[in-house]
Amino acid sequence: MVEDSEIKAEVSPFAIREGEIKTFDGKDGYVSMNQIIHKINIGHINDIHFAILDLVNEFEFMTSRQIFQMLKIKGIEIQSQDKLNNKLEQLVKSKILTRYYFTSEEGKGIYRIYCLEKMGKYLLNSKEEDCKWQPSDNTKPVAMIKKRLAGNQILIAYLRKVKAFDEFVVKPAITDKVSGKIFKASGGAIKLTKNKKSIWFLFEVVRRESDWQKKLVERMRQYKEFYENFVPGDSNFQSMPQLILDCEDEKHIVETFKEIVKNQVEIPQIKLLFTTDLRQNKPTLSDTLVSFKLVDSKYKIENEELKLLD
Repeated sequence: MVEDSEIKAEVSPFAIREGEIKTFDGKDGYVSMNQIIHKINIGHINDIHFAILDLVNEFEFMTSRQIFQMLKIKGIEIQSQDKLNNKLEQLVKSKILTRYYFTSEEGKGIYRIYCLEKMGKYLLNSKEEDCKWQPSDNTKPVAMIKKRLAGNQILIAYLRKVKAFDEFVVKPAITDKVSGKIFKASGGAIKLTKNKKSIWFLFEVVRRESDWQKKLVERMRQYKEFYENFVPGDSNFQSMPQLILDCEDEKHIVETFKEIVKNQVEIPQIKLLFTTDLRQNKPTLSDTLVSFKLVDSKYKIENEELKLLD
């Protein structure tokens, strides 16, 4: 597997590309449960396959690299990325998982995306595991899937690189206390604990999708209502979480902040922080966050050095 430090990409793989579509790369046809049970009985589908299935169920959409990283974090021995890809192929052929890739004017994407198939849900249900997957989940648009993948990469980076890491929630539910509507932070939430003191980081992924400025303002209004009316225990947070916006690149950070200011959806209760996908590839995450400060009537971007992220 290519390590983060070896990645030389200048554009995030999870950035939106013009005219991009999701292309099916799974298996057509019918596979019976009896065929799958036979494969389990003779050991062709084993505990590692079920560990992969559990991860995809938890994260909803994952790349093979993300699956490999999470297996290593969980202490599950998988010899190489190629070995994992072989097991993923077995799961796809058995219609336990399915697979997609992205296509644009620039050509095929460099990675495949894995998600559940109906046989996967049947197997999880047989183990009495919680699985909310339904066929319509796999019809989600490109931007929504890329937000999930970018959020995954943040969670994995904090798991691997931050000693204060405590726990995470892939899709935390947040309540807009004015409308009563529940929405989910697209990048997940991470709890950090040091010297018995804890803080939650809440990540919202922003992509340059169609009408992204309008969607950003709508989401920031929801967060604004949540923070302005926050009391301990709201949305399972005992103290106010730190909101971090994950943007596609450095220029996108500035574009995002301008939209927030222009539409007056700043959140006075917190210092809003920003990051990008590629910043998560740094050896340490202590200098991956930035904020904006008003100096002489002009906003200035500045790095936030957080020792908690060492």
